Amino acid sequence: MLNVTKRIILSTTLTLGLLAGSALPFLPAASVLADPDTAVTNKQNFSTDVIYQVFTDRFLDGDPSNNPSGAAYDASCTNLKLYCGGDWQGLINKINDNYFTDLGITALWISQPVENIHAVVNYSGVNNTSYHGYWARDFKKTNPYFGSMTDFQNLIQTAHAKGIKIVIDFAPNHTSPAMETDTSFAENGKLYDNGTLLGGYTNDTNGYFHHNGGSDFSSLENGIYKNLYDLADLNHNNATIDKYFKDAINLWLDMGVDGIRVDAVKHMPEGWQKSWMSGIYSHQPVFTFGEWFLGSSAADADNTKFANTSGMSLLDFRFNAEVRNVFRDNTSNMHALDSMISSTAADYTQVNDQVTFIDNHDMDRFKTSAVNNRQLEQALAFTLTSRGVPAIYYGTEQYLTGNGDPNNRAKMPSFSKTTTAFNVISKLAPLRKSNPAIAYGSTQQRWINNDVYVYERKFGKSVAVVAINRNQSSSASISGLATSLPSGTYTDVLGGALNGNSITSNNGSVPTFTLAAGGTAVWQYTAPESTPTIGHVGPMMGKPGNVITIDGRGFGATKGTVYFGTTAVTGSAIQSWEDTQIKVTVPAVAAGNYAVKVTAGGVTSNSYNGFNILTGEQVTVRFVVNNASTSLGQNVYLTGNVAELGNWSTGANAVGPTFNQVIHAYPTWYYDVSVPAGTPLEFKFFKKSGSTVTWENGSNHTFTTPASGTATVNVNWQ
Repeated sequence: MLNVTKRIILSTTLTLGLLAGSALPFLPAASVLADPDTAVTNKQNFSTDVIYQVFTDRFLDGDPSNNPSGAAYDASCTNLKLYCGGDWQGLINKINDNYFTDLGITALWISQPVENIHAVVNYSGVNNTSYHGYWARDFKKTNPYFGSMTDFQNLIQTAHAKGIKIVIDFAPNHTSPAMETDTSFAENGKLYDNGTLLGGYTNDTNGYFHHNGGSDFSSLENGIYKNLYDLADLNHNNATIDKYFKDAINLWLDMGVDGIRVDAVKHMPEGWQKSWMSGIYSHQPVFTFGEWFLGSSAADADNTKFANTSGMSLLDFRFNAEVRNVFRDNTSNMHALDSMISSTAADYTQVNDQVTFIDNHDMDRFKTSAVNNRQLEQALAFTLTSRGVPAIYYGTEQYLTGNGDPNNRAKMPSFSKTTTAFNVISKLAPLRKSNPAIAYGSTQQRWINNDVYVYERKFGKSVAVVAINRNQSSSASISGLATSLPSGTYTDVLGGALNGNSITSNNGSVPTFTLAAGGTAVWQYTAPESTPTIGHVGPMMGKPGNVITIDGRGFGATKGTVYFGTTAVTGSAIQSWEDTQIKVTVPAVAAGNYAVKVTAGGVTSNSYNGFNILTGEQVTVRFVVNNASTSLGQNVYLTGNVAELGNWSTGANAVGPTFNQVIHAYPTWYYDVSVPAGTPLEFKFFKKSGSTVTWENGSNHTFTTPASGTATVNVNWQ
């Protein structure tokens, strides 16, 4: 989540001058250095990758000349609220010495690269800086303490030459700390456009920011339209802000980034984010995942809806919470772990695109409360072999500890390649590319009790079986184990690093064996596919004319047919066709959700469900209805004549429930919606309680959306 420090007492603010040469010019796409991209060819699919999350400032100082001066910098890195010197050159150095390659990492998630405030902000006598990257001032320039645009280009090129993708953190929710009544506090949340001031939080005559006070997090609406603590909250319904962030992300896409992690998606309108994502997928489609914080493994309807409809995946906090409960805190058991795997698979339309993790920069590091290293090692083994896209927080492989911010963001202590955690990651990470069962496969529980979990991942003919015994004092006798492994003897992929053993399969039946106390083993089998089998489609949202990527096995070398529902796509609309990957143009069909299938050699593949075809290019419109009084239990919804408005549905596809507390107050209701640009709309509001629906009277409301930007349409309840 974003970095926030709740202000208790305001003391002093020190402003530092920019480093010489750090006022970096905007670099147009035409001048971007050629991206070799020799080993990074698929920016839409991360199922075959392992992400390594790095706090750039805390990793390695490769260029001391770009360090801040004065009160913002602590060379010893003992004051973790200040800059410590880590930069992109440090990352380049470790890429070149194969630290990440030897670890098995194929994607680096780096701190937000944009220019942050240079002020040192004093909270209750403690100096704070923007080392974390979440106090932005100019989203079109680099943070000079990380490096220049040239340094960033070098990072991209160096990573790509090693087959490593670069994911940037991006935080369009807010700028930086600000105080409505004191323009001298910090930098007053000022937003710059490539060096030109757009405006600050105080005297915001252009309406770039929200001015609704701080959120108490009592509702989804409250968190979206109010400030997170003292951070200047951006108004995405403002056309200038909308265009600014669409232009800004395109700049970084044109630099060659391979993925985006979006901060605080829970605190921005889903409608604006869907419109923004549509622009990304039209410009340069890359894998994108957001941060929607959840405090437990329990399902959250708003979280699930966002993951399934916004156009981006999410960090899987439900996975995170249960893994910590089971492997670290011992407050839950393997049955609950298996239940989480089953329930998330049912809830998330694309569960394999959700990003799994055991800790990050906003929570206590896993090892801090772990009794011993084996708990962390088993949690890593489970994460690396489970569904989803695994993300490893920097230093985990070195058993780094730390309770809370900023102690969970300490300097990288070592680059040892001999720890057991390093060994576990390095052995399991490559499976995501070599065995499609790990990347794409289904999950089936094969043997379980409170302490032991044996599960199978399966994709076509490929299989992986994983056995984990979290009980470190008692071994477990595993009898009656049935698997999909063909007959043969299978050695532990981990080579016994976690006390695993070999097994023998007799047509899938495994004779009784003993799984050691604290033992973990991984057994696998791979075989080529002779029939088409889809493992992944990405992105899962787009308008007609967009190009998407289908990954899997057994497509053959000869072009076949791709189906969106019953619509066949052939010939030149198929950009490329290989045995493991197809690139295809989205057809011009009615907007809605479609199943994607492939036919090759007369054989039809499995269906990959949930591809969302949009009506066209998207803009954000705020729909407002006045005088819509309701009775207890009723909410107000919106529906209309396009798929983005629900195609007149009063069910799950309708928009809402709408809001009525912050931007407008009851009995006025409102909602920000992504809708097709330049399109005549017809719509109505309706009230709903349970299955009882009460429509507006009169004719349909009408509105023609703008060709670009944002708009508001305000009507009275009929």
